[in-house]
Amino acid sequence: MTRRRDVRVTVGLACTICTCKDAGGKSRGISRYTTRKSRRNTPTRLELKKFCACCRKHTFHEELKK
Repeated sequence: MTRRRDVRVTVGLACTICTCKDAGGKSRGISRYTTRKSRRNTPTRLELKKFCACCRKHTFHEELKK
């Protein structure tokens, strides 16, 4: 049997400073990652430093809203 609310959940992370505009004005998108976290150990929003391919540097990525 599975529990109704699992302890480990999959969350999405998005770049906090990414606007990604080329010289032509076209948006290249937003850097996004997926990861798993424990609700028990980290009840607050997750924030990790990851590589953003659009910005081409390491930036903070915050957990997305559901």
